[in-house]
Amino acid sequence: MPLTKKTIGFLGAGRMAEALVNGLISSRLVSPGQITVSDRDKKRLVLMAEKYEVKVFNKNYEVAKASDIILLAVKPPDSDGVLEEIAPEVTKEKLVISLVAGKTIGAILESLRRGGTTHHVPIVRAMPNTPALIGEGTTGIFAESACGKEGLKMAKAVFNAVGTTVEVKDESLMDAVTGISGSGPAYMFLFMETLVEAGIHEGLTEEDALALVLKTALGAAKMAATSTKGLGELIAMVASPGGTTVEALKVFEHSGLKKIVDSAVKAAVKRSRELSGTN
Repeated sequence: MPLTKKTIGFLGAGRMAEALVNGLISSRLVSPGQITVSDRDKKRLVLMAEKYEVKVFNKNYEVAKASDIILLAVKPPDSDGVLEEIAPEVTKEKLVISLVAGKTIGAILESLRRGGTTHHVPIVRAMPNTPALIGEGTTGIFAESACGKEGLKMAKAVFNAVGTTVEVKDESLMDAVTGISGSGPAYMFLFMETLVEAGIHEGLTEEDALALVLKTALGAAKMAATSTKGLGELIAMVASPGGTTVEALKVFEHSGLKKIVDSAVKAAVKRSRELSGTN
């Protein structure tokens, strides 16, 4: 097992960090004693200690010192300060995994250098999404070459504990990952909300419309995930000639739905590049 005897430290105890801690422990990949957590919010530390029985620290450098794998799970504005603080404790044997949106590997290394690091540190960038909170997440990752096969295996093991992992081979593609899966749940929720509202307009109660939409979305996702057919073929299975679905699909087509979605993703990707300073 790639995480056997490894200590994992979380810098930040927010919702995503908690989801990962819960997933790692629930899947028995690690024991609570292998996990350390730091956060400036003392209430979050008390919750993590009591709920998961992990070790908690007030100082970030204490977590970095005690950990083989360091997960940077703080807000983007706080990341530079945290990296500079932990730099003296980040040896070249440690693996740093960053969950910070828009923070490039080059920027992470620069922050570590400002803190005093003189050697190269293996770094993985990761973009999980909110379904990780229920163990159904999708995480896009990019591992730089210094991580090697072992570092990549460890990173995948961490995120597979809360869903599935997709590796991209070029760091610039992390912006596309952000635009598709990082932001994607919000797109899905918006479409479901719109369907519910349409159902209400047609006379359904909100409760019935919501039940129909949620189960339809879940069933469609499961069908797409398990079918050997492509998405276009699955659409055709529902859209019988002369039927109701065809009429609805015509409206989507005439309204330019594909162009709207493409433009929305492009806007998210553009913002991700702006945050990373690569645009």
